[in-house]
Amino acid sequence: MRKDVSFPSAGLKIAAHLYMPDAPTAQPRPAIIVGHPGSAVKEQTAGLYARHLADLGFATLAFDAAHQGESEGQPRGLEDPAQRVEDFKAAASYLSALDTVDPARIGALGICASGGYVIAAAATDTRIRAVATVSAADIGRHFRHGADGTLSPAVLRQMLDASATARTAEGRGNSVGALPLFPATAEEALAQGLHAFEGYEYYCTDRGRHPRSAKTLTWSSIDRIAAFDAFRFIDMIAPRPLLLVVGSEAVTAWMAQEAFRLAREPKQWAWIEGATHVDLYDREVPVAAAVEKLSAFFAGNLAGQGGL
Repeated sequence: MRKDVSFPSAGLKIAAHLYMPDAPTAQPRPAIIVGHPGSAVKEQTAGLYARHLADLGFATLAFDAAHQGESEGQPRGLEDPAQRVEDFKAAASYLSALDTVDPARIGALGICASGGYVIAAAATDTRIRAVATVSAADIGRHFRHGADGTLSPAVLRQMLDASATARTAEGRGNSVGALPLFPATAEEALAQGLHAFEGYEYYCTDRGRHPRSAKTLTWSSIDRIAAFDAFRFIDMIAPRPLLLVVGSEAVTAWMAQEAFRLAREPKQWAWIEGATHVDLYDREVPVAAAVEKLSAFFAGNLAGQGGL
């Protein structure tokens, strides 16, 4: 059962979908917050995982980040890591107030960029009792070093110059401008490599396209992103448990491996063999394997006296 809900986050109204299992229960349920990738919306991969986990007995909440999807926030398309972290904490506040949710059994799942944001949120919000990621990426590392870790520092310097110019234009009352996130055509995406192509295929074709999914970022996002370090305080999650689910063929796997190295016990690693970064967004077989790992993790760490 899916219900349209909303909650406040730093003064902005956040749009969300609350999924509840069909089977009735007399006791409040464990709940899982599900965050979407950087340019996505709750109807895409976050909603897919939320539905699967709800079918397994969890209350789940998939939400649109502030400035994106159906959530409030101007300018549209702003990617503000501090706000994204706050959105996770605000989601925990919302779930904690529901009679149908046990506030002592709230977990959180972040996918792609939200895999970084959920780590940063959980580091200081102890209401999040168990943390999991799928295809985790630190958006700061992504912009500083590239998805595969090989980006020239000169590229970031050019982007920061463009961001500064955009902020000056905004100060003069002009548009802040937007950075395209995807190549214009499939041919251009293929020329940029597999990771660029699979992102293009998911977001820009019928495979996963959604009309509210962002295709650009504001230039004023760049300097916010460049100084963000999602894993800086990952050790503070302990002694709460952490699970990282990663495709064995994901070009971004190095970021999750760095997060795992920095984290303290208890921590778990799960390879999904043969899967790329974006395969774990929607491909049936790798998603099913990821959900199996997530379900066991959350069931083991959010179970009450009578189980789920």
